[in-house]
Amino acid sequence: MLKEIKGGVCAPKGFSANGVLCGIRKNRTKRDLAVIFSEVQASAAAVYTKNLVKGAPLTVTKNNISDGKAQAVICNSGNANTCNANGIEIAEQMCELLANKAGISQKDVIVASTGVIGQPLDISPIANKIGDLVDGLGNNSALACEAIMTTDTKPKEIAFEFEIGGTKCKIGGIAKGSGMIHPNMATMLVFVTTDCAISSEMLQKALKTDVETSFNMVSVDGDTSTNDMVSILANGMAGNKEIASEGAEFIAFCEALHGVTSYLCKMIAGDGEGATKLLECCVNGAVDELNARIIAKSVICSSLFKAAMFGADANWGRVLCAIGYSGANVDVSAVDVSFKSNKGTIHVCKNGAGIPFSEELAKEILLEKEIQILIKVGDGVGTAVAWGCDLTYDYVKINGDYRT
Repeated sequence: MLKEIKGGVCAPKGFSANGVLCGIRKNRTKRDLAVIFSEVQASAAAVYTKNLVKGAPLTVTKNNISDGKAQAVICNSGNANTCNANGIEIAEQMCELLANKAGISQKDVIVASTGVIGQPLDISPIANKIGDLVDGLGNNSALACEAIMTTDTKPKEIAFEFEIGGTKCKIGGIAKGSGMIHPNMATMLVFVTTDCAISSEMLQKALKTDVETSFNMVSVDGDTSTNDMVSILANGMAGNKEIASEGAEFIAFCEALHGVTSYLCKMIAGDGEGATKLLECCVNGAVDELNARIIAKSVICSSLFKAAMFGADANWGRVLCAIGYSGANVDVSAVDVSFKSNKGTIHVCKNGAGIPFSEELAKEILLEKEIQILIKVGDGVGTAVAWGCDLTYDYVKINGDYRT
């Protein structure tokens, strides 16, 4: 049973955070450098983008946590440190600066960057503010959350309390992500902390499994970023017996982790660049979970369907079209479709064909901020959920002058 609590990444015992403005981009007025710190060395795990073009911080992070351990995270926004000749050097310098100031090993640092691709990242602003960053460590998850944002319009953070073997544990997370979101492993930047004791091997297993039904089921615009990364630190300070194998305790931990990741998925999708609506596609009756995931993701990725949702147009034909080209094993003559929001539910398609419905009620339902697309594709056991957003005029405006 998960209990929502306050504190974000600082909710778990032994974690602190901070965010400062160091001026990486001259025209930026909000914080752009974040840190998350554990009092003790923690088990660490991460998943990374499958884009062949990868940000230098991912390479450095992968090397640093190859032993399954880390103690801190440093992240800048405004510059992705990607496709730069000295990118590795800069990422390593960021780790070194934090390590020296915090009194930890350089190899115990997870480093991340987000922002414009292909522009050199000057280490000077970071070096100038590293003292303020570390000296200000405290219950400041919100400041760290702000510092990792780029085109995000809303901060994204959550925390829960849960039990492992009778011991109360906590888990929290922050995320950034608004555009260039169509992950193939994780998505954007997500940092999760927990005071649960779990081995690095089981932590990696939990995270790798979770992203298949969480972050890999989110899409805003169909573009997979070069810097996508989800990382998690587990410092064990809750005092539970370490989870070192599968079983009831591991299942409970995975459920807590999914509580955090699925919450952040909704926040990311709902804050898509220019978006006015969160779309949640729920599929059931598929032949298996994989086919259900394929169908759900195809629907929320359809530009035509996303545009219809912007216009509150109950164009269910675009749903069937997306199912038809998805590549899923599905009998399209057995597909039912409904739209649901706080204004009610309306059935628009039965057995692959249209049925009479009130366009007025459909419009009212689809004018809401959160919309569910309910799809039944047969009598199988496969279910899945995917999250996306509508496609608006503002998406083009935002990305037309992103660098400037």
